Amino acid sequence: MSSANFIDQIRIHCRSGKGGAGSRHLRREKFMPKGGPDGGDGGRGGHVLLKANDQLWTLLHLRYTKHVIAEDGEGGGSNQRSGRMGQDRIIEVPLGTVAKDDETGEVLAEVTAHGQEVVLLEGGRGGLGNQHFHSATFQTPRFAQPGEPGQERWFTLELKVLADVGLVGFPNAGKSTLLSVVSAAKPKIADYPFTTLVPNLGIVAYRDGASFVMADIPGIIEGAHEGKGIGLRFLRHIERNSVLLFMVAADSPDVKAEYGVLLNELAKYSPELLDKERVLAITKSDLLDEELMAAMERELPADVEHVFISAVANKGLDKLKDMLWRKVHAPAKPPEDSN
Repeated sequence: MSSANFIDQIRIHCRSGKGGAGSRHLRREKFMPKGGPDGGDGGRGGHVLLKANDQLWTLLHLRYTKHVIAEDGEGGGSNQRSGRMGQDRIIEVPLGTVAKDDETGEVLAEVTAHGQEVVLLEGGRGGLGNQHFHSATFQTPRFAQPGEPGQERWFTLELKVLADVGLVGFPNAGKSTLLSVVSAAKPKIADYPFTTLVPNLGIVAYRDGASFVMADIPGIIEGAHEGKGIGLRFLRHIERNSVLLFMVAADSPDVKAEYGVLLNELAKYSPELLDKERVLAITKSDLLDEELMAAMERELPADVEHVFISAVANKGLDKLKDMLWRKVHAPAKPPEDSN
C-alpha cells in the first residue's frame, strides 16, 4: 500500500440528531368534541456510531469526510402516534481504531473486533406528548415537551495496526526483507533509510496450516519519541502487537547498544510496551562465520531470547518462526499480587 493511500489519522466533526418535539394535539371528532389530549411523543435523534470493519485497512475513505451529521427525530402526531426516530450515522473504521477528543486528547472509544459498535454521540431524546400531562384535575394540557438537542464534537480518529508480531528496528535493519520472505507481502525494499513509510502487514505461514500476522513498522531512530524522523507517527502501531521482534543488523558496531537504544525509545514513548514479549533477531548473519557468531553471542543481552537469521540466505527463519509462535501463544502473565 502506498504512503498516499495509507491514512492512519483524521480529524472529523460529528453531530447527533436532535429529538423530535412531542405533540400538543387535542382529540376532536364529530361525536367527541372534547376528547382530550392525544399528542404522541417525538422520535429520538440519530446516534453517531463507530463500527469496526475487518475489510478496511486504512482511514483513507474518511479523508475528505469532515462532517458527520445524524438525522433529527420527527415530532409526535395525533392519536398518540410517536414520531420516527432519526437515522443513525455509522462511521466504519478498521480494527484497532481509537477515537479521541480533539481538544483534550482523551481516549473515548476503541474498536478491536469485527462488527463492534461504539456510540460516539447519543441523539437527543424525543419530547413527551401532551397525553402524558393530563390528570383528573387537568383535563386539557395544551403543551408538550420539546425534543432534546443533539450533541456535537470534534474527534481525532487514530489507527493502530493490529498484528501478532511487530518488527522493531532502525532503518535498513532488514525488516521489509524479512516480511517479504516469510509472507506474501510485497513491501518496498531499497538500500537507503526510511524505505518503509507506512506499516505493512503480512500473514506468516506456520506448521500444520497455522499462521500469524506480522507488521513491518517504519524504522525508528534515536529520539523518535520526541518526534524525530518518522518514528513518533508510527510508534503507536507497536502498541497493538502482542510480540515485538527487535531486529539489529549483524554489521552494526554494537548490537547490544543498538538494542538498548530501541528499547529506550519504546520505554519513553510508553512504558507499557516493555511488558510485551520480546525476541531479538540479528539480521544479515550470512556475513558471519561460526567464530564471529560465538563471539557476538557472548555480548548479547541476557534478558531476551535471540536468534541469528538471514532472510536472503533463508538462514534461521524456521527457528525464528518457532520462537515467535511460542511467544504469541504464551499464556498471559498472572497479575502481580498487591499484598
